[in-house]
Amino acid sequence: MAEPGQVPEGLDPEPTPAPSLGPEPTPEPVAEQKPKAKSGYEAIIDSLADLLQTASDWVRQEAEAVVREKVVLPIQRLGLTLASAAAAACLAVVGLIFIAVALYLVLAGAVGHPAALAIIGGVYLIASIVFVVIKVRLMQK
Repeated sequence: MAEPGQVPEGLDPEPTPAPSLGPEPTPEPVAEQKPKAKSGYEAIIDSLADLLQTASDWVRQEAEAVVREKVVLPIQRLGLTLASAAAAACLAVVGLIFIAVALYLVLAGAVGHPAALAIIGGVYLIASIVFVVIKVRLMQK
């Protein structure tokens, strides 16, 4: 076994360089190209193209801002409102169920189980009919 700091037998202490596939190509100098002087018409066309691109970018940004302000934000607010309304409706339904069970227990002792179920069911049915009538009238206005 080799001592600490010594290379074990059979291993080369120096890493072997990777074999070369041939001489490295030397980059050839690229001829320096001087920009051509643009004629008057080319300069005007380039300026008009830049102006058109700038105007296009500005219109795109303005359209994006209008869509964000007039469409996206109101839809986000509507989504939050609907989610809140749905949560409130679920809580109201759970509350109504507890109230119905309590009324059932009170009425069952007084008038019997079948009559208590009929009374509670009738109250819910009348409440739903009133709600539908009010909603239809509001929709017709």
